[in-house]
Amino acid sequence: MSAARVILASASPRRCELLRQIGVGFEQQVAAVDESVRPGETPADYVGRLALAKAQAVLGQRRLELPVLGADTTVVVDGRMLGKPRDAAQARDMLRRLAARAHEVYSAVALVTPQRQASAVNGSKVWFGALADSDIDAYWRSGEPRDKAGGYAIQGLAAAFVTRLEGSYSGVMGLPLHETAALLQDFGIRILDT
Repeated sequence: MSAARVILASASPRRCELLRQIGVGFEQQVAAVDESVRPGETPADYVGRLALAKAQAVLGQRRLELPVLGADTTVVVDGRMLGKPRDAAQARDMLRRLAARAHEVYSAVALVTPQRQASAVNGSKVWFGALADSDIDAYWRSGEPRDKAGGYAIQGLAAAFVTRLEGSYSGVMGLPLHETAALLQDFGIRILDT
């Protein structure tokens, strides 16, 4: 991996993995932001606002010479945004809602410097097969769904639940790489330069 070219405003191991995948060097710095949904806010607006807020919060912590990259993801079913499950009961409820049907995943990425900011949102559609309660309980015991929007990780054991995907696999993971690469290039950071 090359030297740091951005500050990643996220503690997510998945976002780190995805940035490494496209050869982007980074340092991590995280700032807490209020993740409450605002009245009337659409899922796309919500993730876009949070991605920008996370990046701006890190930028505001100290003077940084590197652009700050923020990201956010939400899972939506029946118009309801699903965050990270608080406990086994909530994870079970989420996965039952997602079973044997389609849901949407919205992921946003934002890049900020003291001079400018830009963001992009990606929407994807994911279909799950039927899930037995025993499978849902076993999945919870695996530990994987505990810190994931919608209570699942497409890159992990939950890949076995997915029957179809329209959109961005990396976006469903938490960082849409096409949009990320386009923002980086727009800020003068070419990922294919060696």
